[in-house]
Amino acid sequence: QVQVVESGGGTVQAGGSLRLSCTASGLTPVDLNMGWFRRNPGKEREGVSYISWRGDQTRYADSVKGRFTVSRDNAKNTVTLQMNSLKPEETAMYYCAAGGFGLLDRGYAYWGQGTQVTVSS
Repeated sequence: QVQVVESGGGTVQAGGSLRLSCTASGLTPVDLNMGWFRRNPGKEREGVSYISWRGDQTRYADSVKGRFTVSRDNAKNTVTLQMNSLKPEETAMYYCAAGGFGLLDRGYAYWGQGTQVTVSS
C-alpha cells in the first residue's frame, strides 16, 4: 500500500523559515522521484521543487530559488523542503508527490494530503 505523508506546516511570520517533511512508503525506487507543489485558494497548483530518487538532480521554481532547499534521506524514505525567507504570498497548502518528474504535476501518481503553510505579514 502506497502512502505519502507530509508534515511540518504551520504559521510563520514573513521572513521566517519552515521545514516540511514527506515520508513515502510502498513505492519502488523508480517511483521515488519526489516533487513539492503548492496551491493557494483560487490559483492553480504550482510546482515548487523536485528531487530525483538518487538525490542527484534537483529543480526549483524561479520564485523560490536561493530560498528553498530540497534534500532526501533514502534510508528513512524522507524528503525535506527547507523554506527560508518566506513571503505572505507563499501561504498555501503544500503537497508532496511521488512518481513523476520535474515541476509539472501531471505524471505524479501518488500524492499526500497536504500540509498548510501560512505566512503572516
